[in-house]
Amino acid sequence: MGFGLNIGIDLGTATVLVYVHGRGIVLREPSVVAVNTRTGRVLAVGERASLMLGRTPDIVKAVRPLREGVISDFQVTEIMLKEFINRINTGFLSRYFKPTIVVSVPGVITPVEQKAVEDACRHAGARQVFLIREPIAAAIGAGIDITQASGSMIIDIGGGTTDIAVISLCRPVVDASIKVAGDRFDEAIVRYVRRKHNVLIGEQTAEELKINIGCAYPREEELTMEVRGRNLITGMPAILTISSTEMLEALEEPVSAIFEAIHSVLEQTPPELMADLSQRGIVMTGGGSLLYGLDRMLATRVGIEVIVAEDPVSCVAIGTGIALNIMDKFSDLAGL
Repeated sequence: MGFGLNIGIDLGTATVLVYVHGRGIVLREPSVVAVNTRTGRVLAVGERASLMLGRTPDIVKAVRPLREGVISDFQVTEIMLKEFINRINTGFLSRYFKPTIVVSVPGVITPVEQKAVEDACRHAGARQVFLIREPIAAAIGAGIDITQASGSMIIDIGGGTTDIAVISLCRPVVDASIKVAGDRFDEAIVRYVRRKHNVLIGEQTAEELKINIGCAYPREEELTMEVRGRNLITGMPAILTISSTEMLEALEEPVSAIFEAIHSVLEQTPPELMADLSQRGIVMTGGGSLLYGLDRMLATRVGIEVIVAEDPVSCVAIGTGIALNIMDKFSDLAGL
């Protein structure tokens, strides 16, 4: 593959992870860019920009250039990728040799969206760009041998999309991609608190609630968390205490949507592969899979063991990196 770096990128709606061959994951940053709206100048990228979300004056805008797994702002995505690639592609050789990049995309993606990802990577400095579907990358990163003629099921719950696939011989046999994932969990929490308590909370507060006391299955011990927001009736600051039981209620709708998509994929799965799944179980990856009790809830409703991968957040990035080394096993890199 030449002298340039071989890079795997998990281009996520919420987070970008970069894997470098021989070094592992070298970068994990929020997919956020802060821009001066008057001059168009980029002020911050990644972690520094994410701290500005919801806290900037009109002249500064903190934007997330990826929405629901695909590029919504091409120019800002290109700037973000260029910044991240420059951070890791340092040294004498980087001036002369461009990196080869494998980048993950949602399981269901249009040719226009594919081209947008390829172009953004090339403009950011890539020599060659290969695309890999997220569920394939997640399966490889989770340590599943997808080269065998046996069924493996992966559920990758990211920030913008949930990708579900039954994989055999390096390809998805049945797959689905829905735009319900971590971001929708946050939105559901914001809506619930507004509807039930007449208090408006920010997305970051909703995310903290999701991480600390959120659940998809009743917790053995009730947890509570104090949050701050704005009372919608008085317009004054408000402090309230939210319980994990309320979180279960708040998250019911998006969690049910994910179950329905899984159920649909299982209904279309051939009987021989279904037998494999019953034996091997279903593997969950992505940050959304860390929601408390989601694995237990799905296992109860599906009737098959559900296992959360060892490092679910990093699986797609690791998978894109490993894919660089096993490209000879893919006729066209997992069907893209």
